[in-house]
Amino acid sequence: MTPWREGGDGAASALAEQAESAERLGFHSFWLPESHFTGHSAIPAPLLQLAAIAARTQKLKIATTSYLLPIRNPIAVAEEVAVLDKLSQGRVILGVGRGFRKALFRVYDVPAAEKRDRFEAALEVMRTAWSGEPVAWEDPDDPVSAAIRVAPLPVQKPHPPIWVAGFGPKAVAQVGRLGLPYLASPIESIERLEQNYARHRDAMSAERRRSPIEVPIMRTVFISRDEAVLDRVRAGLRSQAVALAQSQAASIRSASGDDVDQWALVGSPEQVAKLIELHRSKLGMTHLIARTQVPGADPDAVETSLEMLAELGR
Repeated sequence: MTPWREGGDGAASALAEQAESAERLGFHSFWLPESHFTGHSAIPAPLLQLAAIAARTQKLKIATTSYLLPIRNPIAVAEEVAVLDKLSQGRVILGVGRGFRKALFRVYDVPAAEKRDRFEAALEVMRTAWSGEPVAWEDPDDPVSAAIRVAPLPVQKPHPPIWVAGFGPKAVAQVGRLGLPYLASPIESIERLEQNYARHRDAMSAERRRSPIEVPIMRTVFISRDEAVLDRVRAGLRSQAVALAQSQAASIRSASGDDVDQWALVGSPEQVAKLIELHRSKLGMTHLIARTQVPGADPDAVETSLEMLAELGR
């Protein structure tokens, strides 16, 4: 199980304290999303923040949920991820994505229609760079000129695990065709995710389908024995769902719903344990990426929820 903590003032010390707490409780990894132009909650450079966490932890995996490749130079990404993997001594999981906000692509001067092609091309360049193969030549007109190779290379071979956040049928099918684990959205129902995983499997090669593959799923998680607090959290999550239903992205509008139990794990320890087992049995979930910043609960209640979640994972 893996905690995803939002909030705080964005200072390295605050993030590091969250990560140290996660490591102390025995969690597997610490995840950060990427977000732009969202005020104080924006996380435009998650690798930088994860570097701060790497310096204050020893065993905890450090990970991104959706590092956006279409808006970046793939060689720069390959170099930065390799450096982070070296700093953390091989603890990086790279969750990547394409992005969906039209404003994001306008600001970065990237045609939104090209995001999937750019994403796939970037992955190919990054893998070549991490393999140690030349990415260019000193003199492109001279076939015997010096080769240009990325350095340093990642600690993990051939590279850190790559999981792909996908939203919508085309994105999910692309992940399957690439043979990579599909990192499921935190707002889609179990029924929708069953359809997505079937689409993901169908798009895979027969050879890839025969090999084990990770099934990471993001879910909002809150555990408490106080029914009044649970009621407030559920009400707050329903309000979030209503807001998502107004999203500019059609795929998000269609996925959001006000039945909290369809996309969040909220309840007593026993209830949440059953919901986790339901995700395992129906979807084959191997990793639960827990979004733990919830409306209607104070920081102490969230901390207690995390402690209970850690107990369930033991």
